[in-house]
Amino acid sequence: MNLANLGKAGLLVAQNRLATAGHNINNAATAGYNRQTVLSQTAGATPTSGGWIGRGVQAVSVQRSYDNFLYNQLTSSITRGAALKTYGDQVSQINNLVADRTVGISPNIQKFFDGLDAVATSPADVAARQELLGRANSLSSQIRDANAFLDSQRQNVNTQIETTVTQVNSYLDRIQDLNRQITTAKATNPGQPPNDLLDQRDQLAADLGQLVDIKVYEQDDRFNITIGNGQTVLGGDSVYYLQVKPSAADPSRMAVNYTVTDASGNPHPVEMKDSLITGGKLGGLLTFRSDVLDSTQNELGRLALGISMSVNAQHTQGYDPSGAQGTDFFTVSTPKIIMNGGNAASTNPTAGITDVSKLTNQDYRLEFDGTNYSVTRLPDGTSMGSIAGAGTLTVDGVQFDTTTIAGAAAGDSWLIQPTRDAAAGMDVAITDPAKIAAAGSYDDDNDPATPEVPAGSANGDNALKLAALRSEKVLGNGTMGLNEAYSQLVNNVAVKTQSNTTAQKAQESLIQQNYSAQQAVSGVNMDEEYINLQQYQEQYRAAARLIDTASTLFDTLLALRS
Repeated sequence: MNLANLGKAGLLVAQNRLATAGHNINNAATAGYNRQTVLSQTAGATPTSGGWIGRGVQAVSVQRSYDNFLYNQLTSSITRGAALKTYGDQVSQINNLVADRTVGISPNIQKFFDGLDAVATSPADVAARQELLGRANSLSSQIRDANAFLDSQRQNVNTQIETTVTQVNSYLDRIQDLNRQITTAKATNPGQPPNDLLDQRDQLAADLGQLVDIKVYEQDDRFNITIGNGQTVLGGDSVYYLQVKPSAADPSRMAVNYTVTDASGNPHPVEMKDSLITGGKLGGLLTFRSDVLDSTQNELGRLALGISMSVNAQHTQGYDPSGAQGTDFFTVSTPKIIMNGGNAASTNPTAGITDVSKLTNQDYRLEFDGTNYSVTRLPDGTSMGSIAGAGTLTVDGVQFDTTTIAGAAAGDSWLIQPTRDAAAGMDVAITDPAKIAAAGSYDDDNDPATPEVPAGSANGDNALKLAALRSEKVLGNGTMGLNEAYSQLVNNVAVKTQSNTTAQKAQESLIQQNYSAQQAVSGVNMDEEYINLQQYQEQYRAAARLIDTASTLFDTLLALRS
């Protein structure tokens, strides 16, 4: 091995090191980039009588500074952080809505009962009656508006779910493309890792984790990816796309479907349970919908029912100035019944509210096993009893009647939402102030079946009883008044908002810690790269001097012969 070859070997390795250091510097701010280092080793030695004479240096490979444990730790914390942020963005909007104590529902409840007090005090005052109707309309309008906002947010969640799933599928395509590129690169240059392609694939997987929690398994230089309870979305050379479809149990809810293939190789969508999808933006959206949006809208509906049914029950006991018995003061929606899309039955059961005080903020699933109907409370999954064939069952103040069902088959189910649409249907049924039944009755013949009310009576006994509902425990099995029920709704949302805020701050701190640990191994240190450049430059110059020295020696030998 002559000096020229020694110089050439050193020159090439120094050149590789300079190029790699420059690559590091240029990509210091590139997301997902892992610092690269040239691995070199001695080129061996040649035996001579004077001993083994070295043949210089050779580059073996370019290695990226990568720690799989630190990478997984970072991406896992980012996935969790994305879910908390998405949840927080959504729940804060509801918190702002329900916590408004100046123009919100709570002040309107107070004003409505203040109006009843005014009518009780001056039952013949037309202005007081007109004011009461105005306040009643304001209250019902405020409750409907709040419900409309929740409906709008539900639609927004549906839209975001569709958009997020489209993004997930796009990332799966891009990761699959990189799988192919990496396989080709390794076949083209065996034994040498295509570092930049590996970095790009890792970064895409990390970005995908911000959309949904994934599990990555590497096999034969390919990423295989699953979500949920092990549902494959990327396996081998195939992408199994996610789809968004209306839920069979509730078409108003967009559900995520994964793809399975039958024996003939044809793809079919299968609906996933929301609870199986965690982490990332998609997990945050689904958790918010089930944890906050559903329960808040149900609680708002329960409040609307509590106000409407309790006021109606008392108002029909009174009489207007003409002596006519009172009618319903408010209208309100009946329980919502949704037939599962896969049912054989052609008709629905019926459901009615028998005791407003026992209503919960949950929904119910009625299922038929071929013989009996069973009722399960949702989302907690508590079994609430069964009906042997056609019959009735009363659960939490709601009566379920299966006698109206026709053609049911085993496996049929229905979703019953007693309070979900109640707020949307709340309105004032009375338009004429003279129809307000403020007067009470009296019994002058000791016959309770024939109460007497003087025509044109101006007493406010019944209005007084209506006003007393302000403090009556009409909800929560007799434990909550109307304002207390709304305060509980506000408090539940506030607690969830604060809990998420606290968790989000802690998660942000954890992400920063994990990022720092990962960057300590994989990140580019500019100061270090500057020093390396100087060192590699000196190596390059030294190797060049070897070549120059070899040339000088050769010239000397030629001069001896002349």
